[in-house]
Amino acid sequence: MPGDEGPERTSLYCTFRLGALLVGIDVRRVQEVLKQDRMTSVPLAPAEVKGLINLRGEIVTAIDLRPQLGLPTDEELNANVVIRAEPDTFSLLVNEVGDVVSPASDDWEPVPAGVPRRVRQVVSGTFKLEGRLLLVLDLERVLALLDQRQEMAGVRGA
Repeated sequence: MPGDEGPERTSLYCTFRLGALLVGIDVRRVQEVLKQDRMTSVPLAPAEVKGLINLRGEIVTAIDLRPQLGLPTDEELNANVVIRAEPDTFSLLVNEVGDVVSPASDDWEPVPAGVPRRVRQVVSGTFKLEGRLLLVLDLERVLALLDQRQEMAGVRGA
């Protein structure tokens, strides 16, 4: 399974809340965490592309994963997790940023069958953390799905 090698590659995860989900990404992919900032909307962009932010002169695409994950979009997004995905940088809009955690690699588990299919498409595995399930986001899968959505919408990446 592609996600089975995940714990060997990293032991630190930046966590954040997205709707009711606790999500984590490899801390080495995180450039910085910011409070929600002004965005410029992008006409004809997929629902996930909420806009562009100016990050000290660098234009960064702000992504809301809730539509892709089938989550309600009525809750306010309060933070940006700025991600390095060579050659691009993008921002994930999140409800709140959590801690950096270092779960034991022995606690790595495949994504449970009970997790909705839309979420399983972008998650490589899970860790159980003090009664909560940490879903490890697979950024390559996220980017591939966003590219597909942009192509379907007729929008080309920058």
